[in-house]
Amino acid sequence: MGYLEDFQVQINNRDFSKFLQLWDEYSKGDNVEAEEFIQLLKIIKPSDFAKMFGQLVETALPLWQTIQDEKDSYEILKHLIDLQTTNTPALADLALNVIKKRYGHHPEFNERLRLVGLRTCENFQGGLSNYDLLAHIGKGKFVFHSGGWGAGEIIDNSMVREQLSIEFENVSGRKHITYTNAFKTLIPLADTHFLVRRFADPDLLEKEAREDPVAVIKMLLNDLGPKTALEIKDELCERVIPEEDWTKWWQAARARLKKDTMIESPEGAKGTFVLRKTAVAHEDRMSQAIDSSTTTDEVIQTSYSFVRDFPNMLKKEDVRKSLVDKLLHTLDDPALTSIQELQVLLLLDTNFSVSVKGKSVKEYVSHLKDIKNIIDGIDIIAIKKRAFVLVREVREDWMPLFCRFLTSTSQGNLRDYLIKELNQGDTKEFLVKELKRLIQHPAEHPDLFVWYFGKIIAKEGEDLPFSDKEGQWLFFEAFFILYNLLENRPDQRDLLKKMYQILSGKRYAVVRQLLVGTTVAFVKELLLLASKCQTLSDHDLKVLRSLVEVVHPTLAAEKPRKGLHDANIVWATEAGYLRTQERAKQIGTVEIVENAREIEAARALGDLRENSEYKFALEKRSRLQGELKTLSDQLSHARLITRDDISPTEAGIGSVVELLNTKNNVKVVYKILGQWDADVDAGILSFQSKLAQAMQGVKIGETFTFRDDEFKVLSLKSYLD
Repeated sequence: MGYLEDFQVQINNRDFSKFLQLWDEYSKGDNVEAEEFIQLLKIIKPSDFAKMFGQLVETALPLWQTIQDEKDSYEILKHLIDLQTTNTPALADLALNVIKKRYGHHPEFNERLRLVGLRTCENFQGGLSNYDLLAHIGKGKFVFHSGGWGAGEIIDNSMVREQLSIEFENVSGRKHITYTNAFKTLIPLADTHFLVRRFADPDLLEKEAREDPVAVIKMLLNDLGPKTALEIKDELCERVIPEEDWTKWWQAARARLKKDTMIESPEGAKGTFVLRKTAVAHEDRMSQAIDSSTTTDEVIQTSYSFVRDFPNMLKKEDVRKSLVDKLLHTLDDPALTSIQELQVLLLLDTNFSVSVKGKSVKEYVSHLKDIKNIIDGIDIIAIKKRAFVLVREVREDWMPLFCRFLTSTSQGNLRDYLIKELNQGDTKEFLVKELKRLIQHPAEHPDLFVWYFGKIIAKEGEDLPFSDKEGQWLFFEAFFILYNLLENRPDQRDLLKKMYQILSGKRYAVVRQLLVGTTVAFVKELLLLASKCQTLSDHDLKVLRSLVEVVHPTLAAEKPRKGLHDANIVWATEAGYLRTQERAKQIGTVEIVENAREIEAARALGDLRENSEYKFALEKRSRLQGELKTLSDQLSHARLITRDDISPTEAGIGSVVELLNTKNNVKVVYKILGQWDADVDAGILSFQSKLAQAMQGVKIGETFTFRDDEFKVLSLKSYLD
């Protein structure tokens, strides 16, 4: 179908002159593939060239006459009559002769000829397609509505009224459609068509789909054409297979599709599944795929895929030899990398028991330098797993290697294998040591930390290190530390969302589970760590405290100190309050009065549309009124900072905090006061500033991070002292 692609390019480019040149070349051919001819007419029909091509339809007749198959011949002529716009006697005679041969015995033949325009032959565009529709319609028959109504069942048909009554799957109620509109929107559907089966009896189709998913998908592809996995889901999910069952059903179905010789499965997720006209043997598919593989990586991936999906093929000596020869040939490539070489050797050893030059892959692995980076570079999980197994078998340094692999591997099943091997006998201490380091420095390998935390709280193995209560608490405490550290790392947003889901999922089920048996001191520390997590909402913190109080009722009496999280309170010193009060008074009694005079003076200048002084005065009034309202609201919520509000042991409102920047050893002193008193140059922070929020609740000797710096609290005192 080489011509088809060329025609599509010219249609996409909207280049009718080049399209005509190509058509002239195509129409003068001695023979043509019927399928290609049909597909060409189908892509012309919805294009911008359809009307112009309609004038050239008769140039296609010599080509049409070469088609021997009666079914294909009728299909092509039907498309030509759909496209034609000349209504010439020659075309009319052709259409009439075909219609008479096909439908001449029908009792309503002449009346139907009138309806499709072939009695007078003045305008018979679409005549054959429209006659097919008239011959198809009848009570209990099915059609498809091209305007989005979906499949429909004909409930009534009146030749007298020239009208159909139809019930569609996508619209409620019975719809009445005239023949004229039916010719424009309806397409006949056979009773066995996928859309009819789905509409008429979805329960039976579901039963068939569960028993033989490949047969149903073949029906879908045959009737609807090539589809991507997502498009197949759109057609089947919910309407045939329930949403909750889809993933499991599709996984099983896709595994079978790969092995079916009639279906061409795509390599990637966005590719299409295609129903072949003839079956292609697995060995032929493999041979074609191997021959088309131009790079070593492609040869490795293709060989692995076929060995995995069609292991029985290896029983055929010619197939086995072909794969072995191809893999051995890659080893002669001068550009072969160590990563590729190891994969080829593993494939040859595991699947074909072939050693290269008498050297086993075990010997190769045992002497391989930089093995950590080489195995990390393997993308195929099964091959990487085999490499891990060999490292375990032949290398004395496998224990430290496995600990390093644990921090660089992201696949859960590979991590499970590494954990299992390390978590036994004398090697367990290596794993415990690595996990202790993970607790102390969770930000070094945050993904691994969250994964392992999930395993121990889900109790996926009672013998895992730190899976007991004390171990879970250590991880839980480090969880909040990591949460706070990741808040300032944009590259970890997805992981942060996952951590929040773990924390808040199922109404904070994990928190409820982990709080049981904790001490008061532990939960106080936990709440303090949670309060430093800026992306946890007030609601989240309130829920956490409530859950803590359920386990430790004595904490319920300890009312939280009003401080940085009390959004409604405007904290202020007496001096700041008086300044703000004076400013509000100045606006209300002086500036607004003066502005009113300015407005009147500007109004007196006339022509308000072109009066810039007037517009400026109005804008100033709006600005003054807005500022006065804001200040009035703030004053009504203002609260003077007293000694009772200032904590002597932790940073908060009213604190004077001496900090040491641990990165550059520079000391700084900040006062945390209200927004009216803030003065960065004088070292006075608003309690609403991000730096003040970061240090809230921190005690002497403790550290906190802000942006890329780490600060240690050296001393605390009250600003009132």
